[in-house]
Amino acid sequence: MTDRGSKAFSCELEVRWADSDRLGHVNNTKFVEYMQEARVKFMRSGGFEPAPVVVRRTDVEFLRPVKDESGPITVTLTVIRLGTTSYTLRHTITDVDGNVCGVGDAVLVGFDPVTDTARPLSDDERRMLGEYLAVPVG
Repeated sequence: MTDRGSKAFSCELEVRWADSDRLGHVNNTKFVEYMQEARVKFMRSGGFEPAPVVVRRTDVEFLRPVKDESGPITVTLTVIRLGTTSYTLRHTITDVDGNVCGVGDAVLVGFDPVTDTARPLSDDERRMLGEYLAVPVG
């Protein structure tokens, strides 16, 4: 399924020396860190103070290795689901040559730290996330 009609957020991240394992490629756990780093940049780009969210679920499909020379990598984010209290971000990680190395989804939930419960997403959050909402072709 292809998406259309959505804006995407992209940022470049360096492949750090400590990211590589003894096999000479970036350890798979670093993909999740790259996703998190890109999410922070994404939320800060919204033009408002982001409210607290927590990660409920993350999954990653590893498609090709990232090596030291693969960087800088690009992480591109789109919103693939927008609910009342949660949303799902798709992260596409590409190397310096444009090869897709991994695709990961993260479900984030608006969080109220006083009550330790889910909270509805604010109008600002919904507006910003809606700009990046992928429209499936089908």
